[in-house]
Amino acid sequence: MTRANVGEHMARWAGGLSVDFRYPIEAEEFRGEFRAWLESHLEERFVGLGFEDLHDPAALATMREWNRLLADAGYAAIHWPEEYGGRGAGLIEQQVFAEEMSRADAPGTLNPIGISNIAPAILAFGSEGQKRKLLPRMLRGDDIWCQGFSEPDAGSDLASLITSASRDGDHYVVRGQKVWTTLGHLADWCELLVRTDPDAPRHEGISCLLVDMSLPGIEVRPLVTATGSLEFDEIFFDGVEVPLDALLGEENSGWTVAVTTLANERAGVASLHLQVRKKVQKLIETAHQTRLGSTAAAEDASIRRRLAEVYLQAEYLKLLSDRAVSGQVHGRPFGPESSIAKLVWSDLEQDIARLAGEIQGLAANSGEWGRERVYARALSIAGGTTQVNKNIVARHVLGLPRE
Repeated sequence: MTRANVGEHMARWAGGLSVDFRYPIEAEEFRGEFRAWLESHLEERFVGLGFEDLHDPAALATMREWNRLLADAGYAAIHWPEEYGGRGAGLIEQQVFAEEMSRADAPGTLNPIGISNIAPAILAFGSEGQKRKLLPRMLRGDDIWCQGFSEPDAGSDLASLITSASRDGDHYVVRGQKVWTTLGHLADWCELLVRTDPDAPRHEGISCLLVDMSLPGIEVRPLVTATGSLEFDEIFFDGVEVPLDALLGEENSGWTVAVTTLANERAGVASLHLQVRKKVQKLIETAHQTRLGSTAAAEDASIRRRLAEVYLQAEYLKLLSDRAVSGQVHGRPFGPESSIAKLVWSDLEQDIARLAGEIQGLAANSGEWGRERVYARALSIAGGTTQVNKNIVARHVLGLPRE
């Protein structure tokens, strides 16, 4: 390979492997409309903001301003029904939206968990009062939401949760602990899974409560990660009195609500390739800019081979995502592709981080690649552990027995 752009060379090399959707005219019209809106409204101060910036009050305020711009234009949750502030957008329009947001490096909303995961459960199981009270503020970023699911001894095996809620007059009394709660320290509301019938089979004694995080008896303790960020928290509930009308769905039917929430979380893997492919391109640029002896790192044979590997893995991830979306468009439920894509994504992110270290050496321990190299290890846990996903693939794709 010459000193020509490595990314362009590999794109030509892999051209026969890349499959792009042929979007319908309506989707491309939406793309043009949304791209024009972004060009008019996405100011430089909004570009690139993300989770890692939310601990800064000024950045949080800027993110909230951006969130309200999206909401007022109907772009904060395009898949929601129109009557609740969405556009009733289908899967292809959602894919186009994600592509344009990624292309422009536009930040998402303050409620990535609330809008994508929790709101579909509220829309499916909530009372009209719950929808009218909670969804508009979620949409505009006035309230931030978190999921109170995982516990110290109930992570992958979520049905073993023990946080309890017992009826006492016109409220539930909640006691217990949640952990690894994303954005818990910023959250105004929590979708909380609790055990309301300790004598029922594990999956049948769980209920879901929509909990106001300002209630007395709630203590949030931020968990500082190895990157120094405040992304997760542990939350303690000490006799918290939660009104009975905070129940989402029926009592002891919370597992169904949880499955709906998690299904929407896993459906989000269809867009994972967008950021990963941008990251691979950035790594290729880094290889061109970094010197190994008298030449650029991109000219080293071993580095070139590794760059080709991560490039092709990123294109493979796109193929998996496209296949999943295509299946849904044609009426096939979102199946085990989510677990396969999650496996490819988490492994690829770690490969990219390792390769950054090979290219930059000690310099990769700080700067733009420093956080990536530390954080990548967490991606084997986030959104479903590697071990659990492998078991899903083994049983549901390969047809292997449990034992």
